[in-house]
Amino acid sequence: MATLQEQIREVEEEIKKTAYNKATSFHIGRLKAKLARLHDEVEKKSSTAGTGEGYSVKKSGDATVTLVGFPSVGKSTLLNKLTDANSEVGSYAFTTVTVVPGVMEYKGAIIQILDVPGLVKGAASGRGRGKEVIAVIRNSDLVIFLLDVFQPAHYYVLMEELYEAGIRVDQMPPDVVIKKVDRGGIRINSTVELDLDDDTIKSIMDEYKIHNAMVLLRENVTVDQFIDVVAGNRSYVSSMIVVNKVDLANPQILEENKELYPGAVFISAHNNQNLDMLRDDLYDCLGFIRVYMKPQGEAADLEEPMIVLRNTNVGQICDRLHKDFRKKFRFAYVWGPSAKHPGQRVGLDHKLKDGDIVSVIIQK
Repeated sequence: MATLQEQIREVEEEIKKTAYNKATSFHIGRLKAKLARLHDEVEKKSSTAGTGEGYSVKKSGDATVTLVGFPSVGKSTLLNKLTDANSEVGSYAFTTVTVVPGVMEYKGAIIQILDVPGLVKGAASGRGRGKEVIAVIRNSDLVIFLLDVFQPAHYYVLMEELYEAGIRVDQMPPDVVIKKVDRGGIRINSTVELDLDDDTIKSIMDEYKIHNAMVLLRENVTVDQFIDVVAGNRSYVSSMIVVNKVDLANPQILEENKELYPGAVFISAHNNQNLDMLRDDLYDCLGFIRVYMKPQGEAADLEEPMIVLRNTNVGQICDRLHKDFRKKFRFAYVWGPSAKHPGQRVGLDHKLKDGDIVSVIIQK
C-alpha cells in the first residue's frame, strides 16, 4: 500500500494535469479535499510520534507577536533591541534553539514578542524543528516576517510553509457554518450567489466522512476556503513584513525591495535604524482598543483604560479581570460605540469597540 507521502504526490500530480473548467471543478474539488486530508494525517502522525520536544510558551501581556524568518536573518538582535529579552546572537545559522520571549511596553500596551528558531524550506513537514516553531506561530496574534534585504524572496517560501501547516496569513475565517446532524444527508443553504455547486460541496464533505450536516454559507467561498472550514483546524493570523540589514544594501537593492514590498518597514536592527517606526507600525497593526471599566455602583475609571485587541468580547474582559469572573458572570452593562443605547445589557459574546465603558455584574 502506498505511503501517505506517495499518495500526496499522486494527488498533486493529478491536480496538475487536470485542466480547470466547469466540467472538472467537481473532480478538482474532491482531489483538493483528499490532498488536505492526507496532509492533516501526516501532521497528526508526526505530532503523536513525538518528533522532538514541543515549545511551551505561556501567552502574556496584551498581545503575542512571533518573529518569523530564515536562520541568521537578525531575529535575536531585533528582539534584544525591542524588548527586555536576552536572546543569544551569532552570525551563524540556528543560534536560537528554543523560544526566547521578551516584553515590549509601548503606548500603555504590554506586547510579548517571541524569537523562535529560523524556519527553513520543509518546515511544515518537520525539517529544522519546524513543527514546534509552527505550533508557536499558530497561537500568535501577529507574525512579523523578518527578511534579509539580500534575500527578499524568502517571504514566499515562508508563506508557503505556513500555508502547508494550516496557517492562513492575513485572511479572515470564511463565513460558513457546518452543523453535524444524525440524519437527513447534507442540506445546503446560502445567503449569497455561490460559485461552488452542491455536488462539489457534498464531495468535499464526503472526503472527510461527513454525511449528515446542515451547511450555511454567508459568503462566496473558494474550494480551498470551504475545505479549510470542513477541516476545522486552521489558524488565522495577521502579519507585517520587516526588511532587515538595510545599512548594508546599496540604493538599487533597497529600491528593488521597496517595489516588492511597498508596505514593509525597512530597518537595521544592528544600527537601531527605523526601530521607532517599527514600534509604531507594530502597535497600529495589532489594532489595540481602549476599554474603560466601571465598578458596580461607582464612577467609571477614565484615567487608566484596559488595552485589548480589537474584536475582544466581554468574556475575554472577564478573563483578564479575575479567573472566577466568567464562571460567576450574570451580565454586563456597556456604554459607548458598541452599545445600541447607553447602558445596554449584554452577554459574554458582545464585542467591544474603542472607548467603550463596561460594568461587569457577577454573582455574589
